[in-house]
Amino acid sequence: MKTKFNILTSTCVPLPLENVDTDQIIPARFLKATTKEGFGENLFRDWRYHPDGSLNEDFVLNNPLYGGRILVAGKNFGSGSSREHAAWAIADYGFRVVVSSFFADIHKNNELNNFVLPVVVTEAFLKELFDTVYADPKAEVEVDLPRQTITNKATGKSEHFEINAYKKHCLMNGLDDIDFLLSNKDKIEAWEKKVSE
Repeated sequence: MKTKFNILTSTCVPLPLENVDTDQIIPARFLKATTKEGFGENLFRDWRYHPDGSLNEDFVLNNPLYGGRILVAGKNFGSGSSREHAAWAIADYGFRVVVSSFFADIHKNNELNNFVLPVVVTEAFLKELFDTVYADPKAEVEVDLPRQTITNKATGKSEHFEINAYKKHCLMNGLDDIDFLLSNKDKIEAWEKKVSE
């Protein structure tokens, strides 16, 4: 999952539901594993499958028209519990970007820690994205992390998004927090030596 992020151009999967919580993203019964792998198969499990285990063909992830590495979600995505497994499931499924007009703070940080970029856009831009994807499932969106822009390539409209400078650096260089510390080992050791003299 530790992959450098620069510019991503992709089709989108639309999920126009508001207040999607972490239990809907990954139900609690699947939280027993302690490694990040394998959670993608249970992403939105209770929406993707009927209670008898059969495929719910009406759910967007089961619709062959839609695919890509960008999930476009409704307002207040990732609310509820703080489980990091929700971000693990999104990343393991293959999404690199989630677009919404509002994210729950803890979930937003969990996505960033798992190399998924949460992009906050205006309600108007989000509506336009949904309209575009439904009109043409092959329409592409470009997410430019260095410039911090998201562009609807079908309409040419673009918005700027905010991201913490440290998290931006880590995403662009494929670093988690430990990798970042190790990359600064010489500086840390020099500082420790200086203050201990």
